[in-house]
Amino acid sequence: MFKQLKREIDLIRDRDPAARSSVEILLTYSGLHAVVAYRIAHKLLKAGFPTLARIVSQLARFFTGIEIHPGATIGKGLFIDHGMGVVIGETTIIGDDCTLYQGVTLGGTGKDRGKRHPTLGNNVTVGAGAKVLGPFKVGDNAKIAAGAVVLREVPANATAVGIPAHVVKMNGVRVQDLDQIHIPDPVQQELEKIEQRLRRLEKRR
Repeated sequence: MFKQLKREIDLIRDRDPAARSSVEILLTYSGLHAVVAYRIAHKLLKAGFPTLARIVSQLARFFTGIEIHPGATIGKGLFIDHGMGVVIGETTIIGDDCTLYQGVTLGGTGKDRGKRHPTLGNNVTVGAGAKVLGPFKVGDNAKIAAGAVVLREVPANATAVGIPAHVVKMNGVRVQDLDQIHIPDPVQQELEKIEQRLRRLEKRR
Protein backbone atom coordinates (compact mmCIF):
# COMPACT_ATOMS: atom_id res chain seq x y z
CA MET A 1 0.00 0.00 0.00
CA PHE A 2 2.89 2.38 0.74
CA LYS A 3 4.40 1.64 -2.69
CA GLN A 4 1.07 2.44 -4.30
CA LEU A 5 0.80 5.66 -2.28
CA LYS A 6 4.29 6.73 -3.36
CA ARG A 7 3.44 5.97 -6.99
CA GLU A 8 0.28 8.07 -6.80
CA ILE A 9 2.15 10.97 -5.20
CA ASP A 10 4.77 10.81 -7.97
CA LEU A 11 2.02 10.79 -10.62
CA ILE A 12 0.38 13.86 -9.06
CA ARG A 13 3.72 15.69 -9.15
CA ASP A 14 4.01 14.85 -12.85
CA ARG A 15 0.46 15.94 -13.72
CA ASP A 16 -0.10 18.98 -11.51
CA PRO A 17 2.19 21.98 -12.13
CA ALA A 18 1.04 23.48 -8.80
CA ALA A 19 2.44 20.55 -6.80
CA ARG A 20 5.66 21.66 -5.11
CA SER A 21 6.65 18.66 -3.03
CA SER A 22 5.60 15.17 -1.99
CA VAL A 23 4.99 16.39 1.56
CA GLU A 24 2.63 19.11 0.32
CA ILE A 25 0.70 16.55 -1.75
CA LEU A 26 0.46 14.10 1.12
CA LEU A 27 -0.79 16.71 3.58
CA THR A 28 -3.01 18.96 1.47
CA TYR A 29 -4.39 17.12 -1.58
CA SER A 30 -7.98 16.08 -0.83
CA GLY A 31 -8.12 13.93 -3.96
CA LEU A 32 -5.28 11.80 -2.66
CA HIS A 33 -6.91 11.58 0.78
CA ALA A 34 -10.18 10.42 -0.80
CA VAL A 35 -8.44 7.73 -2.85
CA VAL A 36 -6.51 6.43 0.19
CA ALA A 37 -9.74 6.30 2.22
CA TYR A 38 -11.45 4.49 -0.68
CA ARG A 39 -8.74 1.84 -0.77
CA ILE A 40 -9.19 1.21 2.97
CA ALA A 41 -12.99 1.11 2.61
CA HIS A 42 -12.74 -1.22 -0.40
CA LYS A 43 -10.57 -3.67 1.56
CA LEU A 44 -13.05 -3.59 4.45
CA LEU A 45 -15.90 -4.31 2.06
CA LYS A 46 -14.04 -7.24 0.52
CA ALA A 47 -13.26 -8.54 4.03
CA GLY A 48 -16.97 -8.66 4.87
CA PHE A 49 -17.43 -5.40 6.78
CA PRO A 50 -19.82 -3.39 4.54
CA THR A 51 -21.14 -1.07 7.24
CA LEU A 52 -17.64 -0.18 8.43
CA ALA A 53 -16.62 0.36 4.81
CA ARG A 54 -19.49 2.82 4.29
CA ILE A 55 -18.60 4.64 7.50
CA VAL A 56 -15.03 5.14 6.23
CA SER A 57 -16.29 6.36 2.85
CA GLN A 58 -18.75 8.78 4.45
CA LEU A 59 -16.07 10.17 6.74
CA ALA A 60 -13.89 10.72 3.68
CA ARG A 61 -16.80 12.46 1.97
CA PHE A 62 -17.26 14.73 4.98
CA PHE A 63 -13.59 15.74 5.09
CA THR A 64 -12.82 15.89 1.35
CA GLY A 65 -16.11 16.63 -0.44
CA ILE A 66 -15.45 13.57 -2.61
CA GLU A 67 -17.79 10.56 -2.49
CA ILE A 68 -16.41 7.21 -3.63
CA HIS A 69 -18.51 4.12 -2.98
CA PRO A 70 -16.44 1.30 -1.46
CA GLY A 71 -17.80 -1.08 -4.10
CA ALA A 72 -16.20 0.81 -6.98
CA THR A 73 -13.17 -0.72 -8.68
CA ILE A 74 -10.31 1.73 -9.16
CA GLY A 75 -6.97 1.00 -10.79
CA LYS A 76 -3.58 2.53 -10.11
CA GLY A 77 -2.73 6.19 -10.40
CA LEU A 78 -6.15 7.86 -10.14
CA PHE A 79 -5.67 11.64 -9.88
CA ILE A 80 -8.65 13.66 -8.61
CA ASP A 81 -7.69 17.31 -9.11
CA HIS A 82 -9.34 19.76 -6.68
CA GLY A 83 -12.06 17.16 -6.30
CA MET A 84 -14.94 18.93 -4.55
CA GLY A 85 -18.23 17.41 -5.63
CA VAL A 86 -16.81 14.31 -7.31
CA VAL A 87 -19.13 11.28 -7.04
CA ILE A 88 -18.10 7.74 -8.03
CA GLY A 89 -20.87 5.14 -7.94
CA GLU A 90 -20.87 1.60 -6.59
CA THR A 91 -20.36 -0.37 -9.83
CA THR A 92 -17.99 2.11 -11.44
CA ILE A 93 -14.78 0.66 -12.85
CA ILE A 94 -11.81 2.99 -13.41
CA GLY A 95 -8.65 1.87 -15.17
CA ASP A 96 -5.07 2.99 -14.53
CA ASP A 97 -3.74 6.57 -14.68
CA CYS A 98 -7.10 8.34 -15.04
CA THR A 99 -7.74 12.00 -14.15
CA LEU A 100 -10.99 13.44 -12.79
CA TYR A 101 -11.56 17.15 -12.19
CA GLN A 102 -13.93 18.79 -9.70
CA GLY A 103 -17.66 18.16 -9.94
CA VAL A 104 -17.39 14.96 -11.99
CA THR A 105 -20.13 12.36 -11.56
CA LEU A 106 -19.65 8.75 -12.58
CA GLY A 107 -23.21 7.67 -11.91
CA GLY A 108 -26.25 5.66 -12.91
CA THR A 109 -29.47 6.66 -14.63
CA GLY A 110 -32.06 5.06 -12.35
CA LYS A 111 -32.76 2.27 -9.91
CA ASP A 112 -31.50 -0.61 -12.05
CA ARG A 113 -29.66 -3.40 -10.29
CA GLY A 114 -26.35 -4.93 -11.30
CA LYS A 115 -23.85 -2.96 -13.38
CA ARG A 116 -25.33 0.54 -13.59
CA HIS A 117 -22.30 2.85 -13.55
CA PRO A 118 -19.68 3.55 -16.23
CA THR A 119 -16.41 1.80 -16.95
CA LEU A 120 -13.42 4.02 -17.71
CA GLY A 121 -10.45 2.56 -19.54
CA ASN A 122 -6.82 3.51 -18.91
CA ASN A 123 -5.58 7.11 -19.14
CA VAL A 124 -9.06 8.66 -19.38
CA THR A 125 -9.51 12.36 -18.53
CA VAL A 126 -12.89 13.69 -17.40
CA GLY A 127 -13.19 17.48 -17.29
CA ALA A 128 -14.71 19.64 -14.56
CA GLY A 129 -18.45 19.22 -14.03
CA ALA A 130 -18.84 16.40 -16.55
CA LYS A 131 -21.45 13.70 -15.94
CA VAL A 132 -20.92 10.17 -17.20
CA LEU A 133 -24.16 8.29 -16.57
CA GLY A 134 -24.87 4.64 -17.35
CA PRO A 135 -23.27 1.19 -17.60
CA PHE A 136 -21.24 1.76 -20.76
CA LYS A 137 -17.52 2.03 -21.46
CA VAL A 138 -15.31 5.04 -22.05
CA GLY A 139 -12.33 3.72 -23.99
CA ASP A 140 -8.61 4.07 -23.27
CA ASN A 141 -7.11 7.55 -23.70
CA ALA A 142 -10.54 9.15 -24.16
CA LYS A 143 -11.20 12.73 -23.05
CA ILE A 144 -14.51 14.08 -21.76
CA ALA A 145 -14.79 17.87 -21.92
CA ALA A 146 -15.81 20.03 -18.98
CA GLY A 147 -19.58 20.16 -18.51
CA ALA A 148 -20.31 17.31 -20.92
CA VAL A 149 -23.13 14.87 -20.22
CA VAL A 150 -22.13 11.45 -21.54
CA LEU A 151 -24.99 8.96 -21.97
CA ARG A 152 -23.45 6.44 -24.36
CA GLU A 153 -20.16 4.71 -25.12
CA VAL A 154 -17.11 6.78 -26.04
CA PRO A 155 -14.52 4.99 -28.21
CA ALA A 156 -10.85 4.79 -27.33
CA ASN A 157 -8.74 7.84 -28.30
CA ALA A 158 -11.86 9.99 -28.74
CA THR A 159 -12.85 13.38 -27.36
CA ALA A 160 -16.49 13.96 -26.38
CA VAL A 161 -18.14 17.35 -25.72
CA GLY A 162 -21.62 18.79 -25.30
CA ILE A 163 -25.02 17.90 -23.83
CA PRO A 164 -25.62 15.16 -24.70
CA ALA A 165 -21.98 14.48 -25.50
CA HIS A 166 -20.82 14.05 -29.10
CA VAL A 167 -17.45 12.76 -30.27
CA VAL A 168 -15.50 15.59 -31.92
CA LYS A 169 -12.10 13.95 -32.17
CA MET A 170 -11.29 10.39 -33.11
CA ASN A 171 -8.04 8.48 -33.61
CA GLY A 172 -5.90 11.59 -33.77
CA VAL A 173 -8.13 13.56 -36.16
CA ARG A 174 -8.29 16.86 -34.29
CA VAL A 175 -11.23 19.22 -34.49
CA GLN A 176 -9.82 21.64 -31.93
CA ASP A 177 -7.52 21.34 -28.96
CA LEU A 178 -9.32 20.24 -25.81
CA ASP A 179 -8.45 22.73 -23.11
CA GLN A 180 -11.76 22.42 -21.20
CA ILE A 181 -12.81 25.92 -22.31
CA HIS A 182 -12.22 26.56 -26.01
CA ILE A 183 -14.00 23.53 -27.42
CA PRO A 184 -16.56 23.20 -30.20
CA ASP A 185 -20.16 22.77 -29.02
CA PRO A 186 -22.16 20.80 -31.62
CA VAL A 187 -25.50 22.13 -30.31
CA GLN A 188 -24.31 25.75 -30.51
CA GLN A 189 -22.96 25.16 -34.01
CA GLU A 190 -26.37 23.86 -35.18
CA LEU A 191 -28.16 26.85 -33.61
CA GLU A 192 -25.81 29.20 -35.43
CA LYS A 193 -26.59 27.44 -38.74
CA ILE A 194 -30.33 27.85 -38.13
CA GLU A 195 -29.85 31.53 -37.30
CA GLN A 196 -27.91 32.06 -40.53
CA ARG A 197 -30.70 30.39 -42.56
CA LEU A 198 -33.31 32.61 -40.91
CA ARG A 199 -31.32 35.71 -41.82
CA ARG A 200 -31.07 34.58 -45.47
CA LEU A 201 -34.83 33.95 -45.57
CA GLU A 202 -35.57 37.37 -44.08
CA LYS A 203 -33.41 39.05 -46.74
CA ARG A 204 -35.40 37.33 -49.51
CA ARG A 205 -38.65 38.99 -48.37
